[in-house]
Amino acid sequence: MKPVIVVHGGAWAIPDKIAEDSISGVKNAILEGIKILEKGGSALDAVERAVRSMEDNPVFDAGHGAVLNANGEVELDAVIMDGKTLAAGAVSSIRNISNPVTFARSVMEKTDHVMLTDRGANQYADCQGIPKVATDELITEGERKEWEHYQKYAHSVKTLFNSQLVHDTVGAVALDCSGNVACATSTGGIRNKMVGRVGDTPIIGSGGYADNNIGAVSCTGHGESIMKVTLARLILFHMEQGKSPEQATDEALQYMGKRVHGAGGAIVVSPDGKWAARFTTERMAWASIKEDTLSYGLNPKEMFNEKTFRIAS
Repeated sequence: MKPVIVVHGGAWAIPDKIAEDSISGVKNAILEGIKILEKGGSALDAVERAVRSMEDNPVFDAGHGAVLNANGEVELDAVIMDGKTLAAGAVSSIRNISNPVTFARSVMEKTDHVMLTDRGANQYADCQGIPKVATDELITEGERKEWEHYQKYAHSVKTLFNSQLVHDTVGAVALDCSGNVACATSTGGIRNKMVGRVGDTPIIGSGGYADNNIGAVSCTGHGESIMKVTLARLILFHMEQGKSPEQATDEALQYMGKRVHGAGGAIVVSPDGKWAARFTTERMAWASIKEDTLSYGLNPKEMFNEKTFRIAS
């Protein structure tokens, strides 16, 4: 099986001033993930590595660079899922851990649960010796200024969603040489959200889902809308009916737009190596690698290909 990996840096109205950095960020993330797959590593390791790269990159709303809630605090969510076993781990409302995706994997592998949140999650992190950072370390100066601006003009969360002027989720899906798929998604949520608000990202079947029998999905966009239609699972449902990843994703996103007036995007990979990166927002930074081609894009119907990358045999 030829490995495949796809990543996204969030579906929203990405401004020109960070467009180049967003593309660079997803390309760097995918190169981190493919290093794992090249060596015969697992899809699970690859998506974790790719998402960690974006959590460490302040241009994205995940980990370092996360947006602030109504109280000016960071609250992070993440999920990871193994398509071979359907094992999954998720965390929500995390405040002082820079790589929530790795924390979510620890929940998956070392507990009997799927999701931990808030104080209980922090207690578990202490028991496992998971490194913590000062909350301020995760906040960029630019985000602090943006938060103060929106506080001053009392923009509501609904206004921000409608304008699409919001940072958003990062994610990855992969297929490894053994035919296993996996997904991972991580986010800081939406600026000015209520304290304790949890969006789609850590919800299994909404922010992500992986099943070797169907494929893997990572979603991005308006979290409340994504949850209402369980977008990740809806995309896979259409694939179960015989649709391609691209057709399935387009149909599910169109349904979400008509049914609950929500916009977003998703990346998908199937067990036979087909993939898709689709969105209904103004822009979505994404990248993929399959065989000797690195593909990437930002605007609708845009795809650039680089034939300079070769996967080792």
